[in-house]
Formats: sequence, structure tokens, C-alpha cells
Amino acid sequence: MFKWSIRTKLLIGLGMLLVIVATLSWGGIHGLYAYRGLVRSLSRRVSELPLAGEFSRAVSDLRVALSQTRTLRDLAAAGQHATPGSIQFARAAFDHHLDEVETALQRYRDKLAENPDRTGRISDSRRERQTVEQIEGVLARVRALRNDAAWLLDAAKAARLEREVEQLEELALQLPGFLHENIREFTDHARVQYRTLIVLSWITSVTVGVMVLLLVNLFYRWIFHPLGVLIAGSRRVAAGDFQHRIRLATEDEMAELAEAMNNMTRRFQAIRDDLDRQVQERTKQVVRSEQLASVGFLAAGVAHEINNPLASIAMCAESLEGRLGDLSGADAQVAEVFRDYLRMIQAEAFRCKEITERLLDFSRIGEMRRAHTDLRELVQSVLEMLRHLGKYQDKLLELLPGGAVWVWVNPQEIKQVVLNLLVNALDSVDAGGRVAVSIDQADGEAVLAVADNGCGMTPEVLEHLFEPFFTRRRGGQGTGLGLSISYRIVSNHEGTIEAHSDGPGRGARFTVRLPLAPQSKEAYHRSQAA
Repeated sequence: MFKWSIRTKLLIGLGMLLVIVATLSWGGIHGLYAYRGLVRSLSRRVSELPLAGEFSRAVSDLRVALSQTRTLRDLAAAGQHATPGSIQFARAAFDHHLDEVETALQRYRDKLAENPDRTGRISDSRRERQTVEQIEGVLARVRALRNDAAWLLDAAKAARLEREVEQLEELALQLPGFLHENIREFTDHARVQYRTLIVLSWITSVTVGVMVLLLVNLFYRWIFHPLGVLIAGSRRVAAGDFQHRIRLATEDEMAELAEAMNNMTRRFQAIRDDLDRQVQERTKQVVRSEQLASVGFLAAGVAHEINNPLASIAMCAESLEGRLGDLSGADAQVAEVFRDYLRMIQAEAFRCKEITERLLDFSRIGEMRRAHTDLRELVQSVLEMLRHLGKYQDKLLELLPGGAVWVWVNPQEIKQVVLNLLVNALDSVDAGGRVAVSIDQADGEAVLAVADNGCGMTPEVLEHLFEPFFTRRRGGQGTGLGLSISYRIVSNHEGTIEAHSDGPGRGARFTVRLPLAPQSKEAYHRSQAA
């Protein structure tokens, strides 16, 4: 069933629901119609009882009237003649009661006709109809005898009439008896039917309950559970778990939706990975651009600084050239002058070589690899480059004493961070200002702090300090990318960078925290292998 479509499952569920509703409706409607039929049958049959009683009373009155005529026949048998008035009165009384019997019978017959000829126990009126037919036959014979004018004084005819009236009375008494007997039989049958209906009602209720539970279970397994899995999976993906895949045991539209969501997650993951790769490439390009810009900045100062030792070399060379003609008669003093000039040329040449090597080392762009690096030595090399720049000669730049602190970093990138922080600090102080660099370790991290007593920063500047293209450097110079790139580099090294200032004119302090390198060579090699 899990391979069925949701449309088929919903149709099955709807069919089961219709069966449940139909079962409950049938039970209720059947009970109501049965109750209505019972009430109608009882009301019709019960309404026959007064008419049957009225007919019985009319027949009794007819019999009484017939018995009163016996006195006239007794007088005739004794040889006495009854008066014509008494005979006429007795005949009229009998005819009157006979008319009442026929009227009562007609009303009973009409009421009986309102009850359909059914075979139900309470509504079965066949015996009453048969009795009414017998009564009509008896009445027909009574009327025939009554039409004979001599019946009143003729004992034989009167006896026949009395027998007919007695039979008529017996039949009249049977009419309510039939109904009472039907009611008794119906009571017994209703008791059995009532118990049967109770059992049937319980069976129907249990069946409906089982069908409802089955329907709920099927809907849970077909609809609600897969829907819950889809929602939970969507929430996990929305929370950033792009490795999660939604798995459903069904093969319906829910499974298709889950597969579509999985494909969408795969495509999104591929797009995200591609974007991350592009961002990393663009970041490397920006870092290299900033590094080249820093190299250009350093090269401008270094070119100026190299001019001085080169001028000294040139002057010494000229002096040596002028003294070449006197070498033959040179004395010890002249030889010493030659040696001094040569030492000066050598020292200044090595000085130029050292400056250019630092610049080349800083500007070297290669594959980004991390290495076991002494952070203090790295910072010292950057300080040496900055000290040769003439624009910072009137500012104090010092590295506070301390021991070696080894970190696991990319040296070129961290040099870029240190250079950005030092240049920002030197630009923020006036002539005679001080920039102090301290290196320490705490809580398993290397702590590099660059503090100055320069112009300081406002809370607004601190809030946007590491945003791209945001700059507040004095003179309007700078691209606003230095601190943003530094923040990115430190974050890629699993480190943090923070800025603090007590306010304008109260200096600033930048703190960089980087993870320490493994403490032993064995651990270092194990980390490299990992």
C-alpha cells in the first residue's frame, strides 16, 4: 500500500469514512423508522379498541332489546293478545339498536381500513377483517329475519334471531381479544428484537470504532508521519545541516517531494561549495593585492633609505679613485684610510642587501601553507622594515621583551596582519608618539597586542572598524580594506582580533589571539601528518 499514490489513499480513506457514516446513518435511520412505524401501528391499533368496545355495547343493547320482546311472545302463548302499540314499540326499539350496531360496525370497519394489511405482529389485522366479514354475514341474516313481520310473535323465528344475536355478540367480543393477543405477542417479539438490536448496535459500534482506528492509523502512516518527516528534514536543512537527506518508506507523492527536496539540497550544497571556493579565490586575490600595495608602500620608503648608503658608497669610491695615484708612496696612515673606506663600503652594501632581502621576503607570494613559526621573530622582521621608513623616524616603535611564542600560521599572511596593525598605529600617533608591541601566551593561545597613544577611536568607529572600505585614517588615505583583510586572515587561522579604545585622544589597542603550535617536534610532525 505504500506504493499507492496519495490520491488512491485519500479515495480509500474517503470510502472508509463513507462506510462509517453510512453504517451510523443506517443504524440511526433504521431505529427512527422502526420507532415511527411502531408508534403509528400502536396508535392505529389502540384507537380500534374504543370502537370495538362501542360495537360490543351496541350488540349487548341489541340483545337486551331482543330479550324484551320475549314478554310479548309469552302473552301470545298464554292466549292473551298484546296491544298493537306495544308491538310497534318493541319493533322500533329493536330496529333502533340494530341500526346502532350497524353504525358502530361501520365506524370500526373504517378505522380498520386505515390500517394497511401488513404481516407485522402488531399491525396484523387479518383476523379482525375475517371476523368483521363474519359479523356482516350475521347482520345480513339478522336483517333478513327482521324483515319478516311475524318474527316478533313467532317463537321459532325469534329463537333463530336470538341465536344470530348471540353469535353476533360472541364475534363482537372477539374483536378486542385479537388486538390484545397481538399486543402480547408483539411484546414478546419486541423483547427479543430489542436484545438483538442492542447486540447489533454494540457490534456496529465496535466495528465503526475499529474502522475509525484503522482509518486514523492509515492516515498517520500515509499522511501525517511522512509529513512530519518532511517538516523535520526541512528544519534540519534550514538550520544548516546540508548533509541531511530525507528518507521515506513510501513511493507516493510524499516520496517524490522528499526526493525533490533532497535534489534541491544537493544543488544548493554544490552551489554553496562553488561560491565558497570563489570567495576563497577572491579573498586570496584581495590579500595578494593588499600585500602588493603594502610592498609598494614599503618599497617607496626603502628606496629612499637605500639612497643614503648608496651615496656613501659612491663617495667612498670617488675618494679611493682619487687616491689611486698615491698608492706607490703610501704610508701606513694612507693604508689605514683605505681600509676604513673599504669597511664602510662593505657595511653599507650589506645594509642595502639586508633591506632589500627583507622587502623581498615580505613580498614573496607563494602557496598558502602554514608552518611552525616564532611569532616574536616574525613581528621583529616587520618592525625592522618599518624602522627604515623615514616618515616614521620621529616615532617610537618598540617590541616589549619576552620569550619565543610558537604558532601554527601562514607566515606571509600574519606578516600582512602585523604590518596593517603597525601602520595604522603609526599613522594614528603624532611626532614623538609611541607604539608598543607585546607578545605573550595565555589559555593555550598566543596573544599579540599593538598599543598606541594616538588619536583613539569613538564607539561608532569601533562598531564599523572591520567592515570593508571603512577608513578613518588621517589625511583621507587608505582603501579601508586593511583591517577587513586582517580580520579575515585571523578568522581563517581560528583566531580572533579585537579593538579597544577609551575614546578620542586616548589611544587604541588591538589584540590578536592565535592558536599555539604543538609543543614538541613529535606533536608538530603528527599535526603535519594529520
